[in-house]
Amino acid sequence: MPETANLIAFALIALGMVLTPGPNMVYLISRSICQGRKAGLISLGGVALGFVFYMLCAALGITAIVMAVPYAYDALRFGGALYLLYLAWQVLKPGGRSPFQVKDLPKDSDSKLFMMGFLTNLLNPKIAVMYLSLLPQFISPEHGSILAQSLVLGSVQIVISVSVNAIIAVTAGSLAVVLASRPSWLVAQRWLMGTVLTGLALRMLTEARRQV
Repeated sequence: MPETANLIAFALIALGMVLTPGPNMVYLISRSICQGRKAGLISLGGVALGFVFYMLCAALGITAIVMAVPYAYDALRFGGALYLLYLAWQVLKPGGRSPFQVKDLPKDSDSKLFMMGFLTNLLNPKIAVMYLSLLPQFISPEHGSILAQSLVLGSVQIVISVSVNAIIAVTAGSLAVVLASRPSWLVAQRWLMGTVLTGLALRMLTEARRQV
């Protein structure tokens, strides 16, 4: 088991990261508003599976291979950045809408919702970087199996992320209704979200290969 202090510190970092707007949050909000809370929670299941995938990769050392091969990491990084730019364009384009704004879209099947949530998380290279660069710092070999400690820390991150995102998915519709009665807030939120997404994409495109 990891040290208690390390466990608490890692949990706080995981909480801070999940509260930072990113692809997972935007997708879950959009899906919950467009298709309802159930769809948002099903999508969250796919996101959670993505977390499990990264946790196992980090614990077994596979993520290190991705980071060691420049082209593999760059493909993931550029793919994630392009996806963020696409989301930003959907928000900022003429006639675009805020992610919190209620809109009608064709309903996707449960399996597609789950898979899209999974792929959205896989295309977020910051998750891979977090597991490779941050998680090892909270592991103490003298406290037992490194594999076991990695799984415990990863599980803590997953529980925190899934819990926070579940709250976001469930309350997204209510928040959208409140914002709908205040058009000026919708405009401000739309440009804020688009700016944040663009900034994240540009940072992801220009950051060094091993930079967190």
